Amino acid sequence: MPHLDAAYNLARLLMRNDQDAEDVVQEASLRAFRFFGTFRGENSRSWFLKIVRNTAFTVLKKNQPANMNVVFDEELHGGQTPAMDPSLALDRAQDRQTVRAAIEQLPPEFREAITLRELEGASYKEIAEVAGVPIGTVMSRLARARHQLQIMLSERK
Repeated sequence: MPHLDAAYNLARLLMRNDQDAEDVVQEASLRAFRFFGTFRGENSRSWFLKIVRNTAFTVLKKNQPANMNVVFDEELHGGQTPAMDPSLALDRAQDRQTVRAAIEQLPPEFREAITLRELEGASYKEIAEVAGVPIGTVMSRLARARHQLQIMLSERK
């Protein structure tokens, strides 16, 4: 239960809409409950997020095999900020849209790594467990994703 917010954030990123994300989290929760006996007690967050990820990719492959692009929703994943000057708020909204558009252009593996690391604060080890790849691959994906984002964002200025 303590990982439902992180599960929803990951599912929302991968599924591109609220309803599908809710369905994925519900299905993943049922799978986690059903297979709880396989959990060995190390890191419940990584274990559950891996189930969410696998469930989401299964649904995507089944329903949208040709389109694996994921939409990043900053308003959904962003935290609350104190009231600010309207012009500053407009500038920040435009910056969020620019970053969101750049993230949407990244390959799914890069979007996933960026989301888990930057939004969910997952460690490299946790991301590796969730994605089912070595830690070196996670580090490489994050470095390449950040580099691509840097290039895309510098071109837009």
